[in-house]
Amino acid sequence: MSQLPPPTRTGRAPQQQADEYNDAPLVFRPATKDGHKARLSIQGPSGSGKTWTGLQIAAGLAEGKRFAVIDTERGAASLYLDDIRTPFDTLPMHNYDPHNLVKALATAGHAGYPVVMVDSLTHFWKGADGTLDQVEKFAKEKFGGNTFAGWGPAGALQNDMIEALMAYPGHVVATMRASEKWALERGRKDPVSKGIQAEQRKGIEFEFGVAAEMNTDNQLRFIKARCPAFRGLELDQPDGARDIAKPYLDWLRAGAKEIDPAVWIDAAGSETATPDSLLALYREVEAASALATPLMHPESGQPTSLGDYIRMRGTALKAAAQQ
Repeated sequence: MSQLPPPTRTGRAPQQQADEYNDAPLVFRPATKDGHKARLSIQGPSGSGKTWTGLQIAAGLAEGKRFAVIDTERGAASLYLDDIRTPFDTLPMHNYDPHNLVKALATAGHAGYPVVMVDSLTHFWKGADGTLDQVEKFAKEKFGGNTFAGWGPAGALQNDMIEALMAYPGHVVATMRASEKWALERGRKDPVSKGIQAEQRKGIEFEFGVAAEMNTDNQLRFIKARCPAFRGLELDQPDGARDIAKPYLDWLRAGAKEIDPAVWIDAAGSETATPDSLLALYREVEAASALATPLMHPESGQPTSLGDYIRMRGTALKAAAQQ
């Protein structure tokens, strides 16, 4: 089943709650790096050093502050506690329904962690109740065993998870297991290595601003880098904080200003908010590509997105005013 071509990520369509929220005007704005955070992935086979390197990068991005690790690797990150000078907290996970990662991200965001590391993202693809299991589940329960049809709702869960990861209000580091790809070429009897393939949805690494792969010799190679300092760069036993986190932060901050999503969240829940102020806030968050920012709903305690929360409050206030 894993050989089936997954659907292209388009994101789940928002619920039709109010035309004024859904029918946004198309407005071009000056380009800016304001508020952008690090989005970095590391893929590699077992023993390549991706957890250790990822922790170093996370510590460098955190700049001395405590950061969070969403742990699917049976406590592997905690083994490096004495070697990482920056303190970190872990959230062990054993069920990998994509919705659970959204909830974990909302919890981390609510706690104010400046950096969250997911070690590893692979489990939410092929682990227990991960996306591949969800495909089979939906196929059996809703589509008479039609696996291809199961990709629809399962893909939507995967999409929501990636949107929440990319919209986390702090920096993100994600590791992914990987396996080597081999192929037979014309005129050769032995298979030829074609590099390594992340064990996640095909092309997942390109969702990140910076993507790297590591081999068992602890050599790191950047396979995608919006940050110019990393383009074409290969590092032997890299120091994640010095060699990666620092130049990444320097580039993100050059000519940019910080944006604190907590200000948006506070404004969304303000007692003085009005339908008009919430619609204006929605447009501001939308312009910053932050509608998918995960957060815990102040009343229900369930994970939601910043965009949905603003829209819900604005719609409720407008309905109450019309009564």
